[in-house]
Amino acid sequence: MNPTLEQTGAMNEHGMDHGAMLAQSVGDFVQHGADLPRVRALAQTHAEFDAAQWRQLAELGWLGVLVPESCGGLGLGLAEAAIVAEGLGRALTPEPYTAIAVLAARTLEGAAETPLRGELLAGLAAGTRVPVVAWQEQPDDFGGRQIATAALPFEGGFRVSGEKRFVIGAAAADGFVVSALAGRELQLLWIPRDAAGCSTAAQPLADGRSYGSVSLCDVVVPREQVLASGDAARAALDRAIDHAAAVGSAELVGIMKRAHEMSLDYMKTRVQFGKPIGSFQVLQHRAVDLHIQQELADAVLRETVAELDTAPDARVRARAASRAKSRCAEAALVITRAAIQFHGAIGFTEDCDVGLYAKRAMTVSAWLGNGRAHRVRYAALGTDSSGGQA
Repeated sequence: MNPTLEQTGAMNEHGMDHGAMLAQSVGDFVQHGADLPRVRALAQTHAEFDAAQWRQLAELGWLGVLVPESCGGLGLGLAEAAIVAEGLGRALTPEPYTAIAVLAARTLEGAAETPLRGELLAGLAAGTRVPVVAWQEQPDDFGGRQIATAALPFEGGFRVSGEKRFVIGAAAADGFVVSALAGRELQLLWIPRDAAGCSTAAQPLADGRSYGSVSLCDVVVPREQVLASGDAARAALDRAIDHAAAVGSAELVGIMKRAHEMSLDYMKTRVQFGKPIGSFQVLQHRAVDLHIQQELADAVLRETVAELDTAPDARVRARAASRAKSRCAEAALVITRAAIQFHGAIGFTEDCDVGLYAKRAMTVSAWLGNGRAHRVRYAALGTDSSGGQA
């Protein structure tokens, strides 16, 4: 369990016991069901989704952590979502929890209150619907502001054409929340996977999962499938991306903690020159340095999830999310790469589990902006138009 995140969860009305129980529940789940052999088996198929496992996540209530109670969810906050994500990250659970239970849930939450919105949120929480947000088109634009996808108005709605890339969860999606421009106005549109003119293609990721490309060619979107428009659409998408970046950071914390634990365990058992390698001072110092990086990342994450649910200002929220993602992404990469080195030659083999953690750290660190991209954004958000600090 992670006591710091439990304490973060304890800051709300549910109390510390709630956070501890949730962390224990996730720990028990991944110990008995989300094991590494299953991860390896899915990697061979380039899949990231086990329908039975997804139903279990729904039955446990974790898919509905951020879904409003009025739509069948738990109506909790990012602290609880982060606890779930960290636990799933420790086990390298391949199902795209953050992409759907956070990014899609928050985007839909910010949409207009229509029957379609309620249906999608309720289905997401129940595990019967898999809505996925398709917003990114360029590799350096994790905020989704470089949009070429066009929504041409007609009497009954829009005709949409364009291509979305880097869509995590696309393989299992039953539909997409697509960002498109109608003139200069942003639209968030619901497009079912089987809509005429909609097609998907999978691209493999380093960790054995995949992301999707979604191609749209003159797809008809009735007005009833418009989720949000204009400033409301931009606000919903921006908030969802920031919240997903924070929860993705929690997943990275889980990855780095488990990788570091594996390194320490190996150092206690691997014998060289008649002694466990953990007795060598140079390795001890290196392990302590990495532990400090881990604790710093954990502390930043704790502060971020406590702030984001209540941050009224978009700039404050964005800076907090970038701070967490940058710190956690860099720490996860350093710690997982060092874990391979601690294991020596065996760490570079496919059979060594520590390599799986390094590969997952690479993919999660890059998704929603890598460390460098978030440092650039953090610096830009900290300067106002006069050149002073905001």
